[in-house]
Amino acid sequence: MNEFYPTTEEEAASVISDHAARGAALSVAGGNTRSGFGNAVAAEAMLSSRSLAGIVSYNPGEMVMTARAGTPVAEIEAALSEGGQMMAFEPMDHRALLATAGEPTIGGVFAANVSGPRRFVSGAARDSLLGVRFVNGRGEIVKAGGRVMKNVTGLDLVKLLAGSHGTLGLLTEVTFRVPPRPKTEETIVVSGLNDAEAADAMAAVMALSLEVSGAAHLPMTVSWSFLNGQLPKGEATVLRIEGLPGSVSVRAEKLASALLHHFGPVARLGEAESRELWRQIRDVKPYADGTTRPVWRVSVAPGTGHKLVAALRLEAGVDAYYDWQGGLVWMRMEAEPEGDVLRHYIDVLGGGHATLLRATPQHRAMTAAFQPQPDAVALLSARVKEKFDPAGILNPGKMA
Repeated sequence: MNEFYPTTEEEAASVISDHAARGAALSVAGGNTRSGFGNAVAAEAMLSSRSLAGIVSYNPGEMVMTARAGTPVAEIEAALSEGGQMMAFEPMDHRALLATAGEPTIGGVFAANVSGPRRFVSGAARDSLLGVRFVNGRGEIVKAGGRVMKNVTGLDLVKLLAGSHGTLGLLTEVTFRVPPRPKTEETIVVSGLNDAEAADAMAAVMALSLEVSGAAHLPMTVSWSFLNGQLPKGEATVLRIEGLPGSVSVRAEKLASALLHHFGPVARLGEAESRELWRQIRDVKPYADGTTRPVWRVSVAPGTGHKLVAALRLEAGVDAYYDWQGGLVWMRMEAEPEGDVLRHYIDVLGGGHATLLRATPQHRAMTAAFQPQPDAVALLSARVKEKFDPAGILNPGKMA
């Protein structure tokens, strides 16, 4: 496969125009750390934004950063750390889970709308995105908010590009919010709750005015794998509090007291352990096991996740843990993806989204990676795709 690493938007536009004219499929990527994700479609070449790199502008006082799409996430995070700021949406690093190499890029983060544990209180990646530059499937260079594409007036191009997985264009530049980074954090660990009890506990905590920024439940099958086995034995329901040191200490004490009184034994993790725990939750450490056993990312209503897992256990070998107050279920199947069974129970329990992140090539060929869209939404998506990429050459295997 040919590989293109343009250093300018004009070079990228030329590559796309050439392939569009010939109807030749292009694989669009950043650092290629999500290689293999989606339903594979043979492409003639890969077009990467990796050489479109560098921070364009950053003034901490404005709490906004503009960077070229190929800028490594590590470079972004280093600059933000120096400025005392962060990406509120806490993007995960897929490399360990998917056994890929390369460097995650900021364009790839927004193209895939990668959002971590803070998502349920701070919003997704797309909610932080303010502006984009990209090259569409016609080979046209577009700036959101400036040039308006013919026949798509009224569409929010910024929100459309976020989460489009490169199917609408190659991101070349992104502008996004960067709020202050909390000065410290603590995590309260409640031991011994089953999945349903943990869902009740997390719901109760979110009703308190304690500003919890992380809420996850780690069943016994996975809790041992976090922090090198240093969590209390058994099930662990973990709740994060962030902010100024004095505030964090007071709120953590109140939270620990409330949980001990109503739900069971508690422990407290200091700043270093807490940061490492949430990084491991974010990056799906229990299932970064070097295998190709199917892994699903399932988004449902917070009180529904444990019911979904319970139903699936009646028909399939499944292991799971919960983030986003139970609304995000990371699920590993023992053998087959069981996509039809999974999506059947999602529908029965009120709806949601299941995305197949990891599987063997054979299983990918038989299982839709993305949640099937309702007919009306699918029709709208097809019309948008036609306007942005009429030849249908951009990442055809990564369409929902």
